[in-house]
Amino acid sequence: MQHSEHRRGMLAVLVAAVLWSTGGLFIKLSAIDALTLSCLRCAYAALVFLIIFRKRVLVVNGRALVNAALYAGLLVTFVYATKLTTAANAIFLQFTAPIYVLLLEPLLLKTRLERVNVITVIVCFFGMGLFFLGKLSPSGLQGNLFGLVSGVLFAGFLLGQRRNAPEYQESSIFWGNVLGAVLCLPALLSTGAALHSGDIMITVYLGVVQIGISYAIFTYGLKRVFAVEGALLAMIEPVLNPVWVFLGYGERPSPGAIAGGIIILIAIAARTIVVERRRIVLPKPQ
Repeated sequence: MQHSEHRRGMLAVLVAAVLWSTGGLFIKLSAIDALTLSCLRCAYAALVFLIIFRKRVLVVNGRALVNAALYAGLLVTFVYATKLTTAANAIFLQFTAPIYVLLLEPLLLKTRLERVNVITVIVCFFGMGLFFLGKLSPSGLQGNLFGLVSGVLFAGFLLGQRRNAPEYQESSIFWGNVLGAVLCLPALLSTGAALHSGDIMITVYLGVVQIGISYAIFTYGLKRVFAVEGALLAMIEPVLNPVWVFLGYGERPSPGAIAGGIIILIAIAARTIVVERRRIVLPKPQ
C-alpha cells in the first residue's frame, strides 16, 4: 500500500468519524420531535445515496431488505435516545453494538467463542451498568433504553451486512433511509406547517452531511486502510459526540456515563488490537 494512499485513507476515516460525531449536537439543537426529525433526516440521506451510488442502491435481495429494516430502526431509536437522555448516554449505549456482535456471531456465523471476547463482553456489561447509577428521570431512563435498543439493532445490522454480499451494502442503507422516512412521514405531515427554517436546515445537515456525505468519505477511506485502523478511528465518534454537545448545548454527561463510556471504548479498542496482533497474515485493506 502506498504511503500517500494510506494517509489519505486515514484522513478520510477520521473526517467521517468527526462528521458522525456532530449528530448528537444537532439533534439536541432541533426543536422538532424525534419522528419528524427522523423523517426529514432519512429522506435527505436517501437522496444523497441515490445521487452518489446511483444504480447500486437499486440492487437488492432479501437480506438487504432485512438489513434496511434494522438500519431504519437504529436511526430512529438513536434520535429518540438523544432527545430523551444525554447525548453521551445515547452514543455510548449505541456503541455497545460490538458486545452483542461478539455474543451473537458464534451462533449466527458459526465462529468460535474466544476467551478475549468473553472478557470484553463482561467488562463492557460492567461499563453499561454505570449508565444507570444515580438518579434518573423517567424520560432519562426511557432514553437509556432506546439507546440500548439502538445498540442491539446496530449489532444486527452489522451482522447482516457481514453475511450479505458487498454489492448490496449501499442498497441496505439507501432503503433503510427510505423506510425510515416513510414510517415517520405521518409525524411530518402533522407538524410540517409548523417547521421553522432553522430546524429544516438542521435536518438537511444531518441527512446530507452527517449521514450521506460522511458515509461516502468513510467508504473511500476504508478501502485504503487496514480494518483495525478503520475500527479504532471510528471510535472518535462516541468520544467527540458528547464534547460537541457540551460546547454547543451545555449538556454535561454524568460521571457514571463518562466512566462507563471510557470502560466500553477501552475494552473494545483493546480487544481489537489483541485480535489483530494474533493474526499470522497481515490483514488486507477492506
